[in-house]
Amino acid sequence: MTNTPAFPTGTILGYPRIGRRRELKKAVEAFWAGSLSADDLEATAAGLRQSTRERLAGLGLARADSSIPESFSYYDQVLDALCTVGAVPTRFAGLVDADGRIDLAGYFTLARGEGEHAPLEMTKWFDSNYHYLVPEIGPETDFRLASDRIVREFEEARAAGFLTRPVIVGPVTFLLLSKPSDGAPADFQPLDRLGDLLPVYAALVSRLAAAGADWVQLDEPALVSESIETPRAEVLGAVEFAYATLGRLAERPAIFVAAPYGSLDDALPVLAGSPVEAIGLDLVRGSIPAAVPGLSEKTLVAGVIDGHNIWRGDLAGAFDAAARLLDLSPNVAVSTSTSLLHVPHDVEDESSLGADLKGWLAFADQKVGQVAALALGLADGRAAIQPVLDAATAALEARRTAPGVRDGAVRSRAEALTEADFSRGDYAIRLAEQDKALGLPLLPTTTIGSFPQTGEIRRARAQFLKGTLTADEYRDLMRAEISRVVDLQEEIGLDVIVHGEPERNDMVQYFAENLDGFAVTENGWVQSYGSRCTRPSILWGDVSRPKAITVEWSSYTQGLTAKPVKGMLTGPVTILAWSFVRDDQPLGDTARQVALALRDEIADLEAAGIGVVQVDEPALRELLPLKKKDHAAYLDWSVGSFRLATAGVAARTQIHTHLCYSEFGVVIDAIRNLDADVTSIEAARSRMEVVGDIQSHGFDHGIGPGVWDIHSPRVPSVAELTELLEVAVAGIPARQLWVNPDCGLKTRGYEETVASLRNMLEATRIVRAELGARQPA
Repeated sequence: MTNTPAFPTGTILGYPRIGRRRELKKAVEAFWAGSLSADDLEATAAGLRQSTRERLAGLGLARADSSIPESFSYYDQVLDALCTVGAVPTRFAGLVDADGRIDLAGYFTLARGEGEHAPLEMTKWFDSNYHYLVPEIGPETDFRLASDRIVREFEEARAAGFLTRPVIVGPVTFLLLSKPSDGAPADFQPLDRLGDLLPVYAALVSRLAAAGADWVQLDEPALVSESIETPRAEVLGAVEFAYATLGRLAERPAIFVAAPYGSLDDALPVLAGSPVEAIGLDLVRGSIPAAVPGLSEKTLVAGVIDGHNIWRGDLAGAFDAAARLLDLSPNVAVSTSTSLLHVPHDVEDESSLGADLKGWLAFADQKVGQVAALALGLADGRAAIQPVLDAATAALEARRTAPGVRDGAVRSRAEALTEADFSRGDYAIRLAEQDKALGLPLLPTTTIGSFPQTGEIRRARAQFLKGTLTADEYRDLMRAEISRVVDLQEEIGLDVIVHGEPERNDMVQYFAENLDGFAVTENGWVQSYGSRCTRPSILWGDVSRPKAITVEWSSYTQGLTAKPVKGMLTGPVTILAWSFVRDDQPLGDTARQVALALRDEIADLEAAGIGVVQVDEPALRELLPLKKKDHAAYLDWSVGSFRLATAGVAARTQIHTHLCYSEFGVVIDAIRNLDADVTSIEAARSRMEVVGDIQSHGFDHGIGPGVWDIHSPRVPSVAELTELLEVAVAGIPARQLWVNPDCGLKTRGYEETVASLRNMLEATRIVRAELGARQPA
């Protein structure tokens, strides 16, 4: 293209889309419930998009220079790209009209499933706690520009007086994150279809140009990841082909390729040699690159404000990093390192955080302000923003010396650890002791931990926090719910009982509220997937456990049943992954502190007579670095922290762990090294794909591949569950197998939960009978 428009001097890669008070979540869930029409949902979303634009303009991004990204989504940006390019799997063909379009109800069916429609698989978005929906691409996929929603939202912004920057997942990342469809040949890979997909992207960017867009942002985070199975040479060849193709379009906006979550490394020379006009560099996770041919002709977008964490940070260092890029190109802009969808909206919404702690923090709105300040500094010189830089530096120093940031007793205990503190001894001996102590049947059944959190439970917790319920009244209500859940499990026939966790607001926050070194927020909501939002806790200081946390609830539960009760804890890696963690020391040091606190809790559970303890680590894969050179160090401290937490118990105490949506084949050796007696894992959406990984790696501990996808509202039939169990039994010795859902049941309703658990138990009985029939007389 000619006459490239100037790139904005300051921008962000994306902004939280759920709303400051979760307005989108509430509207979407009302639509699902049938109490809000599609038109009303569209109107709510349009209002939210407009309020976001106004907010960003008020924080310092310009209305008319493409600095505001148009990054809204009803559910997921990968699902949006799928619907845009018409890549709806053929198994959903009934939801698509003659032009390849799908309405909002169909869009949500892809995400959540309905009736006989199982949803798309879901997995983690790079090394974040955001989940995306996995496209299914095959030779049969009919790519076409099936949705113009991206164009319409840009036009909506223009009509309101904003020249925004449309955002879509880039074509290479879209295909690399896809999986082959069920009918695809064995040697097929979605990237094989790049040549067929690019004309659709070309049509889209041409439509955007006709609508008046100056810039379009194509997100290509797959370029920084070495966890992609496709050979690197093929990835780089695809990048070269894709952007040469799009770059030579006569009518198009200028192209900004954003590559968050790490350094581009060998992909940078390819992009520098392509016709794209701007390249995003994550300088929080990466470093200043070396000069390469063509780079001086690009706008370099310096991702120096951390979009993945909430610390105010070293603003002077961020400015210096952005300024150093001027040695590589005369055109440098300032940006966040990633989209801000990973952080809450505004620290000023938090009235319960202490003034000191608030002074150390920057949520999305504060980060936009930081971007605007640094952009001003690049334009007008450092002196123009020196007071802002000095204030951030003073906050860093205040944080470093604040009480509680360093605790001598905690650090002395960690320094005194020996190798023996990380080992439980021989698994075969433990297995024999546990078989004797627990007396469980073949294919023992259990759930992952939580049961549905009803409105009554949430109201009781809110009333207790407000002081309108006394501690005794609250305890009685929770005990009544636990008793009901235990009776239900007994009646259904589960073998290992859980207490249902009615007292817990969140699997991490609950522990954060009971450990020193943490703070929690009131309105710090972050999107995890779809309408599911969490409030990550803030781990700001050295961690210790002032008193027992879960023992009272587990002991009460064990008193209600003769069956084994499973104590439920969240593991150290997951507590870190799903919190905003201090950035002033290595993660491994912090993980050890959390592990020691959990070790004390497990010891107290064991002393109280709890013979099964589950330490959940669903985030083990999530934190795996995207660069292979960093894997060994990460696996050493992550696995070590789990073993430190769990290694203090007797052989007869059975340690479980749980992982979900984590691409288990990638970390199955690490899962083995956790040395848990039983591991439950997500397997239903992928139709037991993990069984092959378990077989090939010789995994010999207990394993519970989940048979019920709890992230979908549908109730799986007995036949479906039986089929999944039969796949598991065909690939894994039955003596190792447990039967369980994919994940906790907190987000499900009781009607679907009871029906699904009954079906799960009936399927288990069927397969147990089949196994019995196979035994020699």
